[in-house]
Amino acid sequence: MNLHPMKLVTIICESILEERVLDLLHEIGAHGHTAFSVRGGGHQGERNADITETANVQIEVILKPAMAETLLERLQRDLFAAYAMVAYESDVRVLRPEKF
Repeated sequence: MNLHPMKLVTIICESILEERVLDLLHEIGAHGHTAFSVRGGGHQGERNADITETANVQIEVILKPAMAETLLERLQRDLFAAYAMVAYESDVRVLRPEKF
């Protein structure tokens, strides 16, 4: 089995940001993503997924390391100051690197 190192970037943000984040993914050349509604609590208080206007979305994308760094830098520069969101990267290994 031949596994290839990549980065999984996970973004949890206000649902109103989903389109902006997806536009950013497109700008940096990401080939795909997964998004789903989430709920939880933290520094900004409780977030319930039942009401779209106050819900959170989790977006996951697998990227080459340089693209992951670019994405995280852009999120920090463009969105972190004004919105409730977190983002982090994890090391992953994939079987079909051409998909990413």
